[in-house]
Amino acid sequence: MARDAEETRYQLQKARMLRAAAQCFNQKGYSGTSLRDVADLLGLTDAALYYYVHNKEELVYLCYVRAADLGREALDRACSEGDNGMDIILRYFRYHIEMMVGDRGPIAIMSEVPSLKPEHRDEVLELSRRHSKNFEAVLEAGIKDGSVAACNVRMTGNAIMGSVNWIPKWFHGDPKLAQNLITEFPEILARGL
Repeated sequence: MARDAEETRYQLQKARMLRAAAQCFNQKGYSGTSLRDVADLLGLTDAALYYYVHNKEELVYLCYVRAADLGREALDRACSEGDNGMDIILRYFRYHIEMMVGDRGPIAIMSEVPSLKPEHRDEVLELSRRHSKNFEAVLEAGIKDGSVAACNVRMTGNAIMGSVNWIPKWFHGDPKLAQNLITEFPEILARGL
């Protein structure tokens, strides 16, 4: 029981650290962010961060893995609840955006993948490719069921994912804007489908 509580506390603190790091990386970039920036945002010492990560590269890697995991979670949930391709797409947008602008955000923008060491870079790129492929499959299913207009699914998927994944760059915590993003952005993105 005590070990479970300790593990839960560790996971909660690590998640808090990854959200703070995502905020720093999104605002200042990889080269402009230091572990001290993240520690200062959390009210911790630099040394406290070393309990969770070995260095800045590992921190940005973990932020990117977290971003991929949350995107996958949003798409999986949408697929399990949606009635057709368009319904799945709209749900995915809403769920993913809720994560980005809600309590689980911010999510790191995967803009500096080349700065990762090769094994981390390969893993993050594979996670990203897999997510894109799964979203393209939803687009194809929507075309097949008639809820989505015929389109080049690769180009359409890239355009949409670029729009969704860039939200953390310009969203900075305004609750009214967050609600507008959740309710309006999915419809805006889906209009061309």
